[in-house]
Amino acid sequence: MQLYKSRDFSAFFQDTFAFLKQNGKHYFKHYFKVNGIFLMILMVLGYFFTKFYSELLFGGILQNNPNAMDDYMNDNLGLFILLLFVFLTVGLIAGIISYAYTAIYLKLYIKNNGSNFNTKAIIESYKANIGKLFVFLLCGLLIAFPILIVSGIVMFVLAITIIGLLLLPLVIGAISLFYNMTLMEYIEHKKGIWDSFGYAWTLLMSKFWTAVGSVGLFFLMGYLVQNVITLIPYVFGMARLFTTIESGSNTTQDIGGTMMVIMLIVFFITFVVGSILNNIVQLNQGIVFYSLKEDQENINTKSIIDQIGSGE
Repeated sequence: MQLYKSRDFSAFFQDTFAFLKQNGKHYFKHYFKVNGIFLMILMVLGYFFTKFYSELLFGGILQNNPNAMDDYMNDNLGLFILLLFVFLTVGLIAGIISYAYTAIYLKLYIKNNGSNFNTKAIIESYKANIGKLFVFLLCGLLIAFPILIVSGIVMFVLAITIIGLLLLPLVIGAISLFYNMTLMEYIEHKKGIWDSFGYAWTLLMSKFWTAVGSVGLFFLMGYLVQNVITLIPYVFGMARLFTTIESGSNTTQDIGGTMMVIMLIVFFITFVVGSILNNIVQLNQGIVFYSLKEDQENINTKSIIDQIGSGE
């Protein structure tokens, strides 16, 4: 598939799913190879956090002990702080690596005229861009505060009206697309970080409603799909819990254990499904980026003209 191609609203959707159909297996296979170890660590840490939370919450409720939270925190405060520190550290590293995967993958896809590259090439690209990734992270955090303030005000205004609620995914989509396009442009090694932010803003404004509308709808679809998938084990788990309580044959520990199992299942499913859906949204943003970039610079058009000229 040609990424440098002018597209309209419907083409953003069609080409995103077409790309997944053609390259989805290759894309996700290498995604889990590159990010698998970090995802496993986060899932293990998530297990301990979920266990900690369920014991803290349901221990007090089921035992009818109003001081259970204070007692549990006093007994496990050191462990909680350690887990929180490790989780934040690993989460930050895993987050930037996972976030950059789509940008690096699509860059290699263009360089190799398709998906004929392996995990080693992806890792080498990560190594070549490791400095840029952390510069992007720091600068992205720096400008996040004014962006969050402005977007927070806009989202609050939208949230107080029924029609405005439907536009909330557009705000989220605009911010996400802005950051993603900045990273994609930055790892092209042609612009500095602030020039990349400026260029991403130019692209965003060039077809604002078309681009942001596409990304916003992908966010909305991903949100709905994730919640429906997550709701299934939750409903079955809660039904089992109520059956256990009504039977009266189980102890407090059994009920607490059942509740923890439900929360763990929901957490793991949410984590895995969320990772996959997030990648699909980012692929859509990549399609949008290269389309807007083609409209701005005519990269593919110039390449075709050059090929015709060389043929003569």
